[in-house]
Amino acid sequence: MVQKTYFKTKDYCKVKFSFNVENAETIEILGLNSDWENSIVMSKKKDGSFSAEVSLPKNSQHEFKYRVNASEWINEPEADSVNTNVFGSSNSVIVL
Repeated sequence: MVQKTYFKTKDYCKVKFSFNVENAETIEILGLNSDWENSIVMSKKKDGSFSAEVSLPKNSQHEFKYRVNASEWINEPEADSVNTNVFGSSNSVIVL
């Protein structure tokens, strides 16, 4: 799930990512701000779900994917859209 919080006086949007995968030990977000090298590590909650908050520029769009257990790549099912990537699969897209 992706929750967006816009601020009237700020030039960014606070975005909360929440994701749950059975048997996940770690979940990272990659691709935000076109950064596929440095991941955002999501925090594991008591209920087994993961979450992270990120500030992203307003009027922008970002491709991203979740990486589960450092090996499995998964798209966000509630993303704003999906783009095909160079690997023949797709990336989630968030539009702000």
